[in-house]
Amino acid sequence: MERIKGKKQVPLTIPTNIDQYLQERSKLMEEQLSKVNHLIQNQLLPDVEIYADKIQIASLKKMIPDEVKDLTRLIYSILPRIKLTDLLVEVDSWIHFSKHFVHLHTQTEPKDKSVLFAAILADGINLGLSKMADACPNISYTQLAWISDWYIRDENYSKSLGAITDFQHKYPFSSHWGDGSTSSSDGQFFRAGGQSSPLAQVNAKHGRDSGLSFYTHISDQYASFYVQVISSSEEAPHIIDGLLYHETDLEIEEHYTDAAGFVDHVFAMCHMLGFRFALRIKTFSKNKIYTFEKPLNQPHLDFMIGGTIHTKKIRENWDWDDLLRLTSSVRNATVTASLILKKLGAYPRQNSLSVTLREIGRIERTLYTLRMDAES
Repeated sequence: MERIKGKKQVPLTIPTNIDQYLQERSKLMEEQLSKVNHLIQNQLLPDVEIYADKIQIASLKKMIPDEVKDLTRLIYSILPRIKLTDLLVEVDSWIHFSKHFVHLHTQTEPKDKSVLFAAILADGINLGLSKMADACPNISYTQLAWISDWYIRDENYSKSLGAITDFQHKYPFSSHWGDGSTSSSDGQFFRAGGQSSPLAQVNAKHGRDSGLSFYTHISDQYASFYVQVISSSEEAPHIIDGLLYHETDLEIEEHYTDAAGFVDHVFAMCHMLGFRFALRIKTFSKNKIYTFEKPLNQPHLDFMIGGTIHTKKIRENWDWDDLLRLTSSVRNATVTASLILKKLGAYPRQNSLSVTLREIGRIERTLYTLRMDAES
């Protein structure tokens, strides 16, 4: 820790002094509370509906005219058709992503790229090696199994995906969609054919359906830059993994996700690491805000407030060195963000680091919610 401090390579974006942090956030929150209260009182939030002490933000209006759908179909109809195998070969000729699939021991590339592409395709379309061998007259199952065992690994997929993403990011046309500084993530659930153990029968989100989720991070240029296979019941802890451990040149500043990817610990961790965490909130009944003290002059916000920030607990448990160790370990991948967040979530309430992160997360989530209300 002393070495990091001495080199001024501190990976924290919050002040070292807790009083300074709390004063800054308290002042900002008071300004936001007053602003939102004024807007609600004077009915100046056109996209926000308030009824029965509930607040709901209207869905985004369609920005693309219906006529564009017909034009899209017309454009797609004149595009030349191409086989998936030919597409892999052509893209590899531009980027040479296949160079990242090296032998586990010798670190050399495979001599026969056609077998490599067939094995990758078998993975990509979930066909399996046996059926892929049946579909390829010149490639045997033995060849596919050998190259899959020795050349195809998670880290190789990650590096090749990074190469493809970087190529698309630098391609001039991609700037029409965005600059690559924002991203979003979501999970896609895939059912399994059976259950491996009685413990797999419990699934809070998908009931009795057993399976796994593919949790994908996508940039604002529509590039899928990080994919994880995770438990279908836990998405939130894996948000920061994709922001820190991707193998691309993207510099993500702001990240969007839905309510399934939300915990106060994630808000806190994102803020400390320098990311803006943007949560998609449709209704606020289950997402109450927390204030430093109960507002006396903002009566129109009473229904939104779920409690107060425990500043006393923050001060009692504040240990800047602990936060520095946590963020340094996560950023340097000494321990993954998802693992440490799961551990912190499982700790008893009296754990000092967990309590500190929870309260910081409530502060940052409240500021985000108020800002979103004011800008609606």
